[in-house]
Amino acid sequence: MSLKIGFVGTGSFTRFHCNLLAKMEDVEVTAFCGTSLDKAEKAASGWNEAKGYDSITSMLDAQALDAVYICVPPMAHGETEYALIERGIPFFVEKPLGLDIELPTDILYKINAQKLITSVGYHFRYMESTKRAAELLKQRKIGMALGQWMGSMPKVGWWRKQDGSGGQFIEQTSHIVDLMRYLMGDVEEVYAAYANRVMHEVEEGVTVPDVGTVTVKMASGAIATISNTCILPGDGPIGFQIYTDQGLLEITKDSIREFGKSFVIEHKNINNPYVREHEAFLHAVRTGDSSRILSPYADSVKTQAVTYAAIRSAAAGAPIRISN
Repeated sequence: MSLKIGFVGTGSFTRFHCNLLAKMEDVEVTAFCGTSLDKAEKAASGWNEAKGYDSITSMLDAQALDAVYICVPPMAHGETEYALIERGIPFFVEKPLGLDIELPTDILYKINAQKLITSVGYHFRYMESTKRAAELLKQRKIGMALGQWMGSMPKVGWWRKQDGSGGQFIEQTSHIVDLMRYLMGDVEEVYAAYANRVMHEVEEGVTVPDVGTVTVKMASGAIATISNTCILPGDGPIGFQIYTDQGLLEITKDSIREFGKSFVIEHKNINNPYVREHEAFLHAVRTGDSSRILSPYADSVKTQAVTYAAIRSAAAGAPIRISN
């Protein structure tokens, strides 16, 4: 029997996920919820007999859905999650979980009370390069790590507003923060420096910092620095380098490279990590077995705590402790 899937959000990531789901067996996208009925119906028009709705309540009242995907900007979280939790409907939510830590923490409390199946779109965890790194690190001692997300500013209005996206470190670079946590463990302290250097002078309405560096102390004693910028005219480097007693591991979206004393070995990613995260989530929805989900909501709240602490640290000009 096909799973009936609904989507909240009508943007590019909804289309991206829908295109992947369309290639999977026994999955049927039947409902779209948008900020307007017009947007929702346009999103639904390309998907067989799917219907559009202008509120999460009307969508859930009209259809018996097996799961819902939430693909909305950071400032738009809350109502959808609460509605799904109340009805006991599993959900997949794109990162980040919100603008702060208070809302995700409250949502998590209610998820736990329902024992609800959830998954968060930190797809870097599903890359073969990440799996390879985790295996290698079992036999190595990590000293430090360097991460970066360097690029240009996305051309959407909400992204450039602090109260819309939360800033680059929350909206984009959280992928690197989550990868760091997955491979290196819990974070104890965050110290961030942000600045507005370029984009507020060349684009209207920019309130997010366009450069930033965050230094992190791990519970293990290792340290890491993650930097980002959105001032470049095009794409820049995105990745994570881990320095160990046996050499450097360099992870990108395409591969992992192992640097030893006299050798370099590269392992390319072959499988699509987005497909893997869908398969893990939908397997859990069908069977109740969530063991394949690598990024449940509960764990992603810890990533959110780190990225939000960076905002607080940059504002205060002081380190922020993380409670685990």
